[in-house]
Amino acid sequence: MKKIKTLGELKATDYKPLSIKDELRKNLINALVNKEKVFEGILGFEDTVIPDLERAILSRHNILFLGLRGQAKTRMARLLTRLLDEYVPVVEGSELNDDPMDPMSRFAIDLIAEKGDKTPISWMHRDERYVEKLATPDVSIADLVGDVDPIKAASLKLPYSDERVIHFGLIPRSHRCIFVINELPDLQARIQVSLFNILQEGDMQIRGFKLRLPLDVSFVFTANPEDYTNRGSIITPLKDRIESQILTHYPETVAIARTITEQEAKLSDNQIKKVQIPEIMKVLLEMVSFVARDSEFIDEKSGVSARLSISGYEQLISTAERRMLINGEKKTQVRLSDLYQIIPAITGKVELVYEGEQEGPHQVAVTMIDQAVQQAFLTYFPHPEKLAKGETRDPYGVIRSWFSGGNTLELSSDESDKVFRKALDKVAGLTKMVTGEKSISKEDRYVFMEMLLHGLSSTNVISKDPMATGIAFSDPLANMWDDDEEDEDYSADDFRDLN
Repeated sequence: MKKIKTLGELKATDYKPLSIKDELRKNLINALVNKEKVFEGILGFEDTVIPDLERAILSRHNILFLGLRGQAKTRMARLLTRLLDEYVPVVEGSELNDDPMDPMSRFAIDLIAEKGDKTPISWMHRDERYVEKLATPDVSIADLVGDVDPIKAASLKLPYSDERVIHFGLIPRSHRCIFVINELPDLQARIQVSLFNILQEGDMQIRGFKLRLPLDVSFVFTANPEDYTNRGSIITPLKDRIESQILTHYPETVAIARTITEQEAKLSDNQIKKVQIPEIMKVLLEMVSFVARDSEFIDEKSGVSARLSISGYEQLISTAERRMLINGEKKTQVRLSDLYQIIPAITGKVELVYEGEQEGPHQVAVTMIDQAVQQAFLTYFPHPEKLAKGETRDPYGVIRSWFSGGNTLELSSDESDKVFRKALDKVAGLTKMVTGEKSISKEDRYVFMEMLLHGLSSTNVISKDPMATGIAFSDPLANMWDDDEEDEDYSADDFRDLN
């Protein structure tokens, strides 16, 4: 078809004009019949969002995706181009993508009247038929719809009453295209009003011109429910004209969330080859996001984007890679304590409520990681305060005794794997406790040894204290006595100062 260069050649084919919504519908029907996957890479929506979207397309509807941040709203809109024909003919030089067999603009109508079957045509690829605009308060009607262009009027020596002096906005230039407006509530109410006729009747007006352009546009809007109260709202008459409102959601299981994170994370070949990440660490990373979505310190109306896990995954790998490079190692493994190094990837992606602001973003992030680790710990190991039925021996007795004997364990985030593992092996009872759990592989042993220590600290069996370059574990009673001694020394200094 691309070899066709004139209107006469096009007429000799079986080509027939088709509206964009009918085009989307036709190609979706073919995809469904042939069991083709249109929305590749969209996970967790197979039984919820995607069926709603397919029904909307079959109904030739304009669509509003309503959901919290990081729920793949824009990505789904961009994937709709897969349902367009690969190429469509347009009148060459047409600003409004006129169909040669169904011209709309004055330019195309006049050109066809002048040249007839010799009218030149070009071919537009489906990727060019996607237009996206972020709604911001400064967007004007001229941006979206158009305005009179005085320069064009002067250069063409035309009066302002001639439609050829109009500079068309984004929407008219999206004729026969998918047009997406992201964050619709941010659009001022008076700008939203300008969309009424375009959505309902498919026509438009510019500066009082009696100009009726039967625009053929498939509209997709995205919005965050939080925006309805914080920044603006979608005015009711506009919502009424958007036929399908589709609710999105976060992944419902850790397994789906893991797959999304691994799919979206951008890692180098060197990182993939040299940094090994245990499966439990992938689970823990996702659990941090799940904990955050239920946290009393985080605004649930704002949501916790999937980007938190994606950025965290990238930083988790980079933390291990940096350590490997510092120590001149050829390979390394992600450690559980590396989770605490991804806090910069967390703090910028959550909106805190008042109580969270009081705690501080760093402490809130630490708390979320601690809660995720504690949940994982209790999945693999018995609760220190709840012995199994009929059991009289404390399973953590040897570990308790080691720490209560005055021993401490300092784990630096930058120390080599050899030094790190040697330090963990020193803790009496730790290796035996982990190797006794059959579900733990030999390769992941040290990750679980770390988890066990963090879990015991979360239940106050041992004490955990942050250091400048890592974490120190010790007996909680020893810390208590150390605190008392510090208080006494401080008081003695005060008395000396008074004298």
